[in-house]
Amino acid sequence: MVNFYFNQIGWPSSLLTTEKESFVKNVLQKKKIAMDEFLMSESLTLRPGVEEFIDDAYKEGVPVVVLTTYSKSGNQIARSIVEKLGEERVSKLKIVGDKEVLQSLFNQLVNDIAISSGMDEQLSKEAIKAVSAEKERIFKELALLLKLILDIDTRPPESLEKIILALQAGAEVAGLPVCDCVLIAGSQSGVAGAERVGMPCVVLRSSLTARAEFPSANAIMDGFGGADLTIPKLLNKRRS
Repeated sequence: MVNFYFNQIGWPSSLLTTEKESFVKNVLQKKKIAMDEFLMSESLTLRPGVEEFIDDAYKEGVPVVVLTTYSKSGNQIARSIVEKLGEERVSKLKIVGDKEVLQSLFNQLVNDIAISSGMDEQLSKEAIKAVSAEKERIFKELALLLKLILDIDTRPPESLEKIILALQAGAEVAGLPVCDCVLIAGSQSGVAGAERVGMPCVVLRSSLTARAEFPSANAIMDGFGGADLTIPKLLNKRRS
């Protein structure tokens, strides 16, 4: 997306072609920092209808789990959300952070499998890394020959793995099978994680994702309440 943006408006004139990759990474890093600061700021208000959504879920006995492990600043963001919701409403929620993910049965199972597989697993990982490195080298050589700038990442994204662990832990905390939970997502990474574990997913659009497409999501809505996302709609969808 960053590459597309600068391809449209033009790259900084002083930027060398060989520096574009590091420039994009720097932009993304600053964007993430700015987003985290914005999410934790007092000026940010809750989305309209979210408080009623939580209250309705509590009345219907539907557990609402807040996952705070999507980013490194998840715990700080969670505290900001808690302050905005108030202690009484937060008591109706279940919050899953890094600690809960580490203690989850799924995470322990994954670690046990990794340990029991021993050296064979390690050798397999090293082989995959070697193949990925060679593929990346070949692609970069081709890119230079064709004078193209390519975004190449042949490794499995660590963020997706983290999201998968968080979703599994969230289902455990809710006391429900993954397939009976619904992820309310706002990004492609959340949708991808839900698809990987088999969890239904509803996307709530924002100004940042107004034009984005989410083909694997079960539904796409603009907000909470009214004609958009409500607890009765989720329950009816589950029963149908």
